[in-house]
Amino acid sequence: MSTLVPVTVVDACLRAGRGGSPTAVVDATGLADAERRRVPVLLGTSHAVFLRADDARDEVGVRFFTATGELPACGHGTVAALAVLAGRACATEYRTVLRTRTHAFAGRATRTALGIDASFETAAVRVREPVARERRLLPSALGLAADVLAPGMCVAALGRERVLVPVVSRAALDAVAPDARRLREVCDRLGLLGAYVHTMPDADGRAAARMFAPSIGVPEDVANANSTACLAARLGPLGVRDIAVDMGDGLGRPATLTAGVRSSAAGPLTHVGGAARVDRVVALDLS
Repeated sequence: MSTLVPVTVVDACLRAGRGGSPTAVVDATGLADAERRRVPVLLGTSHAVFLRADDARDEVGVRFFTATGELPACGHGTVAALAVLAGRACATEYRTVLRTRTHAFAGRATRTALGIDASFETAAVRVREPVARERRLLPSALGLAADVLAPGMCVAALGRERVLVPVVSRAALDAVAPDARRLREVCDRLGLLGAYVHTMPDADGRAAARMFAPSIGVPEDVANANSTACLAARLGPLGVRDIAVDMGDGLGRPATLTAGVRSSAAGPLTHVGGAARVDRVVALDLS
């Protein structure tokens, strides 16, 4: 017997109404984890997010999967989830609380002429300096020569740790061509999610980035909001309060993510988001 599951495919983190990262959004219906992993494979998306309403807490539970397994967090998956939830609410302004397995956080969405602008506050971002073997192994695995590296390489955690590697120019970023197998071996050995290679923001806060995460089955991500939030947290103490990061150009899916840091009584709070639009709804056969 066929198991047909309704799936909404959302283009998350659009740039001027174009591109974005196709992301599957599914209402939790008792699927096994193996079935959840099949959703992005069958639809050709990098990630899938699964929603479950918790009326008792007035929250929405979210879980994130790639083809290789579950992730503790996914930024552009959260943007896609907020777009779907806001569309169902039929409200110009939508706010909710989303809960992963480890924490709850506020999300918001606003209807625009091009779709929905969604953003959320992240958990605390932990940033540390790389250890010697990370400094030695990661640029080599990425194929980066010393003369294209900019100062400021760090390891940041939002969910899982990933390395942030600044380069001197957009041309240097565009030329990055890592060996996916070697990068995966290095990231697995170091316990890292992947590598986020980026330019430094200009005077207007504009930057560009590419995210390589072969360890979770994503050779290159169209849009990676959590790594962009990590970059914002890294730059906040340096006086850079808001950034807009372009991604996905080399994959033919231009995407833009916005992020920033604001002060609160509890300390710095990082927010991240992007524009999104529902592309289609399909009935997926998981039998």
